[in-house]
Amino acid sequence: MDTKLSLNKYIAVIAILLVLVMTVLDVTLVNVALPVMAEKFRVSDSNAVWIITIYQLTITMLLLPLSSVGDLFSYRRNFLIGVVVFTIASALCAASDSFTIILLSRTLQGFGAACVMSVNIALTRLIYPRHILGRGLALNAMVIAIATAAGPTIAGCILSVASWHWLFLINVPFGIVAFFIGKKLLPQNPVKTNKPKFDWISGIENTIVFGLIFYALGSFARKGDLVVNSIILSVGLTVGIFYVRRQLNKKPPMLPVDLFRIKLYSQSIATSVCSFIAQNLAMISLPFLFFNIMGFSEISTGLLMTPWPLATMIVSPIAARFVEKHNPGITAAMGMGVYAIGIILLLCLPAVGVTGFDIAWRMSLCGVGFGMFQTPNNIIMVIATPVQRTGGAGGMQSAARLVGQTLGATAVTLIFAILPQNTSVSTCLYAALGTSLLAGILSATRAGRLQSEHS
Repeated sequence: MDTKLSLNKYIAVIAILLVLVMTVLDVTLVNVALPVMAEKFRVSDSNAVWIITIYQLTITMLLLPLSSVGDLFSYRRNFLIGVVVFTIASALCAASDSFTIILLSRTLQGFGAACVMSVNIALTRLIYPRHILGRGLALNAMVIAIATAAGPTIAGCILSVASWHWLFLINVPFGIVAFFIGKKLLPQNPVKTNKPKFDWISGIENTIVFGLIFYALGSFARKGDLVVNSIILSVGLTVGIFYVRRQLNKKPPMLPVDLFRIKLYSQSIATSVCSFIAQNLAMISLPFLFFNIMGFSEISTGLLMTPWPLATMIVSPIAARFVEKHNPGITAAMGMGVYAIGIILLLCLPAVGVTGFDIAWRMSLCGVGFGMFQTPNNIIMVIATPVQRTGGAGGMQSAARLVGQTLGATAVTLIFAILPQNTSVSTCLYAALGTSLLAGILSATRAGRLQSEHS
């Protein structure tokens, strides 16, 4: 069986990965520069956070509508429009001379990122043959892990020799290269016999639902007004009921309720949400353990967080090759088991006398477990869906990640608000342990169905 790609397909993959790096780095790079930008635009630190929030919120609101556009018309066109918009918006961010302009530019940048993220998995599926699809998905996961791990270091290097404007300007040449490669080499959608129409009402409902719900959850996490946020959340959930009811009668629906009827797919989405809740519960709370309780410096704390994404980066491609011949459900369940062991070992750390090595290898174990889980789980989600619905499935996969991360962050905030510092971190880790075990159990339940795929 041929497991190689043609040179043109390798180059096409480079276009996807370039833009993927740009969209992921754009969160971590700007996060490091927030204090500088707050001073530049003369706003408070809490208001400066909107430079990050508006970007993420825009992506969340538009992922599923843009995935639907990709399914109906062209994944390639979505990608190219996204690259153009993201690149132009990056230049506008660099040229911004007021807080209002930077927020508008970041909103536009979020739209471009959503265009790309909504079809990233669909294009990967079109490029890679099914028997080596896992390698393509693993490569995506590895690149995301590298960008996440390297982001703070890259930002620090840029800010040490140049102004914050260059955090955005570096996107421009890469965006231009990615556009021309994509225009030349990215594949087209499978041919459709009918002329599709975009459901604008569903698109508006989706934007309102995800916008209001995620805004309210984020505001809860930032300790915003309880009454106002409760009202916003209630309105979002109410519109959500009408939105879901509308989707039940649509073919294909924007919110992929039809795919949720595929048990393998719905189990994988639930597993993904649980895994990212578990990840954020640990990743957000652990710096407080290292810095406030164990007494490590800020630089040391940052370095101690690095082994996790690095281990995920290394293990993801290995897991992809492994599941080409072995059951991905069992592999993913084992990954969550390894992750859980890593969390247990972190819980067993003493408060004093701990060395950096004691922490680093435990963090690496968590990263190994997450790498073993993430790629097989992504493979299951993709192969469980029809090819013509890959855009919607990929958009929902990204939405599941965002839902899990938001719920994890909100849970950390609530735990920290309720419990004293000496017990709040351990409570977060116990919650991470519980959700990771739930993800492992859900993954294991898919093993029998997947066994028939490999037999």
